[in-house]
Amino acid sequence: MSKKVMLAMSGGVDSSASAILLLEAGYELFGATLQLFSRKEAEKDGACGASSDIEDARRVAQLLGFPHEVFPFSDRFREQVIDRFVSEYCAGNTPNPCIDCNREIKFGALLDQALARGFDAMATGHYARVERDRTTGRWLLKKAADERKDQTYVLYQLTQEQLAHVLFPLGNLRKDEVRAIAMQHGLVNAQKPDSQDICFIPDGDYAAFIRHDTGIDSPQGRFIDAHGNTLGTHQGLIHYTVGQRKGLGVTFGKPMYVLAKNARDNTVTLGEDKKLFTCEMEVARVNLISVDTLSSPMRVQAKARYRHAAQPATLYPVVQGRARVVFDEPQRAITPGQAAVFYDGELVVGGGTIVAD
Repeated sequence: MSKKVMLAMSGGVDSSASAILLLEAGYELFGATLQLFSRKEAEKDGACGASSDIEDARRVAQLLGFPHEVFPFSDRFREQVIDRFVSEYCAGNTPNPCIDCNREIKFGALLDQALARGFDAMATGHYARVERDRTTGRWLLKKAADERKDQTYVLYQLTQEQLAHVLFPLGNLRKDEVRAIAMQHGLVNAQKPDSQDICFIPDGDYAAFIRHDTGIDSPQGRFIDAHGNTLGTHQGLIHYTVGQRKGLGVTFGKPMYVLAKNARDNTVTLGEDKKLFTCEMEVARVNLISVDTLSSPMRVQAKARYRHAAQPATLYPVVQGRARVVFDEPQRAITPGQAAVFYDGELVVGGGTIVAD
C-alpha cells in the first residue's frame, strides 16, 4: 500500500514541483496550504498565504489530481510568530521569524494535523535532505545538494520525532531543474518568483511594521560609547541593528557603527568598525541533531547569519541548553537574536539562538 503524504503547498514552484516528484514516486498525496493572515492582511503584496498563492496551490492540486485543503492558522501564526518577532525586536534582539514559523507552524501545528489524520509523513519544498544513520538510528539533517539554495539554517530546530516524519523531495535538485520539472508539466506557477524577506514585512521596513502593529513609537534614548559616555540621541531601538552605519542621524567626523543595543536602559552603543569583530559568541536554546549530547569540544563550521558562509569554529559542551562558540578568525557583527547553526561537512550538528554577553 502506498504511503500517505501531506504536502505543505505555498503556491510557489518548489512545493508544486515537489508534488510531481512525490506522485511519480508512488505516494498518495494530499495538499495543505496555510492561511496565515486575515483576509485583509492576505491581500498585501508579498504576503505569504495571499489569496493568489492559495489559488495557485489549489489549481496545481486540481491539475495533478489530488485533494487540497486550506488550514486557517492565522491566530496561531499571530501569537507564535508575529507577536514573538515584535517582542524580541523591541527587546533589542534581531530574530528570524522563519525559524519560529518552521518550528511552531509548519513542522509543529501542520505536522501534528498530518499525523492526527493518519498520514505517514509531511513533505515540504525546502532545499534540504533527511537521512537515517544506520549505526546510531538517529535522523540526520543534511545540506541540500545545491548549497546556494540550502535552507537547513532555518530548519535546525527540527527534533528527531519531526525528522522521522518529514520528506524533502527537492534535496538533490538545483533550482533550474525544479523549474524545468514544473514547466514540463504545465504548472501555472513554473516561472513564479521566489519569495523574499520576511513574509509579513515584504517591504523590509521592520520599524514601520512594528509601529503600525503596536500603535506605539519606540522611545528615544541615548547613543553612548563603550565607556557609557553620551554621544547623542537615538530615535528608538527598533530603528537600529548591530553593524549598521547609515541612518544614525548624527555625525561624528568618522564612521561609527552600532555595536550593541540595550533595552534595559534604552541605549545604543556606537563605535568603530573594528569593534564589531569578535571570535566568541554564546548561544542558548541549543537543539542538537546529529548527536544526542555534546560533552566535549567539537570542531564545526558555524553560520551566524542566513546569508553568511559558515566559518571554522569550536563548539564547546552544551550545558543546560547553552554553549560557547569560538571562531578561528574574528567575525563581524554577531547579532543577538539571530540563529547560529553548526555543521560537520554536510551534516547539521545543531544550532541555537545567539544571546548577548
